[in-house]
Amino acid sequence: MKKNNKILVTGGDGRFATEMKKKLKKNKQFVFLNKKKLNILSLQSIKKNIKKYNPNMIIHLAALSRPMKLHYENLEKSISTNIIGTSNLVLECSKSDIKIVYFSTQYVYPGEKGNYKENSPLLPMNNYAWSKLGGECAVQMYKNSLILRVSMSEKPWVHPVAFKNIKTNFLYHDEVIKLLPKLLEKKGIINVGSKSSSILKFAKKTNKLVKSALYKNILGEVKIPKNSSTNVEKLNKILNKTKS
Repeated sequence: MKKNNKILVTGGDGRFATEMKKKLKKNKQFVFLNKKKLNILSLQSIKKNIKKYNPNMIIHLAALSRPMKLHYENLEKSISTNIIGTSNLVLECSKSDIKIVYFSTQYVYPGEKGNYKENSPLLPMNNYAWSKLGGECAVQMYKNSLILRVSMSEKPWVHPVAFKNIKTNFLYHDEVIKLLPKLLEKKGIINVGSKSSSILKFAKKTNKLVKSALYKNILGEVKIPKNSSTNVEKLNKILNKTKS
């Protein structure tokens, strides 16, 4: 059966998906489905939506993310949502040759030195990152797929403080959305981020009132990588080719 030119988006009520809906509201190609409409823990629900929309692509945003302590307090939910749910999607996509685009995280890298390439060794520092890497395992087994290891945050910066001794290479949600059309046709793994900087410097771009804070690895708290910045040479090559 010939597929429709539809792109299903899981997690349609999430933070990033909500921003996508705002930016892409005139684009009828995207269909945003929340948990009530598409429950990734139900194979029946996945099959029903695939049959209904007959998409050529699924962008998988449905995930348990923060607060990160949830991935310790509710291990079952973390594993079920991020690992089993993703595996369910991959299985059903593989039956109909539907491309899956999986939003992963820069936290799958060790987070010690930064500048991690797509083929750098992986070693998550906390349960959230392990759960996202668990989802990646299923996606990587399916060739018609794209994994985006994304460093991103809401705009403006929503937290009252930002760490000055933690580095990453965040982009704001709207910046990632602008890049998506140039990336969706690709396969494999792509790091998506900006130039490396402290979280404080990034936060001050959109919130001048944010206060500086020092991250301290306190026993019992969720560990945060000190430098999770990624190498985005591959991303920049794709963007430059698109421009030319």
